[in-house]
Amino acid sequence: MVSVRGDKCKIPQLRWELLRNMIKISNNSKGYLYVMAAAVLWASSGTMGKALFQEGITPSDLVQVRVTFGALILAGWLALTRPALLKIRARDLGLFVLIGGVIMAMVQLTYFYTISQIQVMAAILLQYLAPILVAAFSMIFWGEPCTRGKILALVLALLGCYLVVGGYNMELLAMNRKGLLAGVVAAVFFAIYALVGEWAMRRYEPWTVVFYAFLMAAVTWHIIHPPFKYLYAHYGVAQWTKMLYIVVFGTIAPFGLYFLGINYIRSTRAMITATLEPISAGIIAFLFLGEILEPLQLSGAVCVIAAIILLQLGREEDSLSPAVMRSAKTQSRTGSIS
Repeated sequence: MVSVRGDKCKIPQLRWELLRNMIKISNNSKGYLYVMAAAVLWASSGTMGKALFQEGITPSDLVQVRVTFGALILAGWLALTRPALLKIRARDLGLFVLIGGVIMAMVQLTYFYTISQIQVMAAILLQYLAPILVAAFSMIFWGEPCTRGKILALVLALLGCYLVVGGYNMELLAMNRKGLLAGVVAAVFFAIYALVGEWAMRRYEPWTVVFYAFLMAAVTWHIIHPPFKYLYAHYGVAQWTKMLYIVVFGTIAPFGLYFLGINYIRSTRAMITATLEPISAGIIAFLFLGEILEPLQLSGAVCVIAAIILLQLGREEDSLSPAVMRSAKTQSRTGSIS
């Protein structure tokens, strides 16, 4: 006589395992989702920054508040949830001074200065010259494969970004030289930030890199800018609300998500995926400001989305991604100990 009772008991468990496997998201897909979420959040904060500049707050003032409160909030969150991530090796202190005190500080200043001088959409367009620099460096010096799919995705993303922000509009090009130059410099520093950050994540978790970048940037901004200016500047409640929104949803969350994305898919793919930002900015402007996207802008959005889909058709896992390299180092140390 065959007993089926045990088999019946296993059926719910098998169904649960099947469901888990169906909804399981690969690390590669997580990377793209993290970067796309970061792009949406960055898009929402640019317009908020422009409003603050129109109210008399300078880019330097906003950057000081952004990195200082970003570091404080992130320090408190990590201390309560994952205190181990606050530990770094003494020999790596110089690395974090470079990432935060120099590169992050310049990324923040040049980007917000560009927004203060020219249109937000034009500033975003200039910012996304960075993927070209990242792709070129990664392929030449880090041995990242130069595939047709990746090059096509890069071209589609840049073309889409150009169309979405209305780069074909000659009025957009009628901008002051300081704003244009600042935008190009911002792109260079954004590219350097992504590359050096990826290199640092071969040793440390993404949130460790993000926290120390904010911390060192805050130290820099209290040296080169009047220290603690935000304490005696007499900002209004509305201004503090906007600045705190930028700190949380325009700084901590997107920079953290962006580095989590790089952790799995590397800088080149992350940079190309982040060109979703101008699309997000256009949608936000449509929903809340009543701005209408022109046909060419919509076609640009299609190009960017096509680029992101094309990237995901590549191989599932990159052996040179920070997550894989840290895992390999950990396994190597474990093996040598045993």
